[in-house]
Amino acid sequence: MVKYQKIADDIRKKITDGKYMPGEQLALEKEMCDDYGVSRITIKRAVDELVNLGLVVKRRGSGTFVKSIEDENDIKELSMARQFTGFSETNRGHKIGTVIVKFEIGHPTEEVAAKLQITTEDFVYDIIRARSSDDKPIVVEYTKMPIQLIVGLKKEHLESSIYSYIQDKLHFKIQSAHRTIRAVMPTPLEKKYLDIKEVLPLLEVSQVAFFDDGRPFEYSVSRHRGDRIAFKTVSIK
Repeated sequence: MVKYQKIADDIRKKITDGKYMPGEQLALEKEMCDDYGVSRITIKRAVDELVNLGLVVKRRGSGTFVKSIEDENDIKELSMARQFTGFSETNRGHKIGTVIVKFEIGHPTEEVAAKLQITTEDFVYDIIRARSSDDKPIVVEYTKMPIQLIVGLKKEHLESSIYSYIQDKLHFKIQSAHRTIRAVMPTPLEKKYLDIKEVLPLLEVSQVAFFDDGRPFEYSVSRHRGDRIAFKTVSIK
């Protein structure tokens, strides 16, 4: 695990353990640099990680504070934050399981090519993964990514975190995603990998994900067990 992630985990534990209370200000960057013995860049990345997770908010000219949902300013900042994490990140601290159902290279359909802003003559990774948390099956993910952007993707990255590979190895910055959420019934494949034996609707999340320069790098459809997932959001006027 890289330094900034270790620092982010340490601060997150202090928040969850109550050492930092809602609304309380974190130590200043310089103080954290001294405490952890790292550079300001490393501290900034750690704090940005906590912002992305929705645990802290930055207030211009004031500092970084533990998020308080009762604070209207925090709600506004949270809604504007780039909260974008994958399955591995959102389930950090749990035993994550991954079954690679499919990992191939092929041409995209016209629909996928349009979403990824490429042509049907280009190549994409065609990935299907079944993910579990603490041995409980949660989601089947269908992912398409253009090879020209996500170079060198291997099975080992699929078994851990594709997003970590993209950000830490390829050094791209993931910024946002356009999502559509709906309820669907499971296919035979999903019943198998999600261990569904009764009638159980799935929560489908389709998304196009973008880098900070506006390029789409992923089109995915994730189908979650409806009894083991909840999506939360904050809306402001």
